[in-house]
Amino acid sequence: MPPHPRELKAEDIRLPPEVTRLLYVRNIPFSITSEEMYDIFGKYCKKGGIRQIRIGCDKATKGTAFVVYDNIYDAKRAVDHLTGFQVANRYLIVQYYQPTKMSKKVDLKKNEEELAKLQEKYGVSTKDK
Repeated sequence: MPPHPRELKAEDIRLPPEVTRLLYVRNIPFSITSEEMYDIFGKYCKKGGIRQIRIGCDKATKGTAFVVYDNIYDAKRAVDHLTGFQVANRYLIVQYYQPTKMSKKVDLKKNEEELAKLQEKYGVSTKDK
């Protein structure tokens, strides 16, 4: 007979394939420090359960961060609890990092830039007259 659902441990639950140990966090206040990030995200793991936190510092990455947990279940718990969490009047957006989706966004931006250059080179305008 299978165990009762209340008797299951977190490690016994099968997770969807998009769940990873690496989280991508958006909409964080620009003034937040690494220590504050460790305080916020450290509540969802055992002491020392966070491997690394990287906060974006240049114009394109400001307001974003990557958080790497040692345990995938700690990362899931953080996503479940911190998505929509308010920090300094901003609501955090916490997602599992998915490199394939991130690279598609970069490719789209590159294609748009290339298209704009070609339009300028050949004098083609997309604006209605």
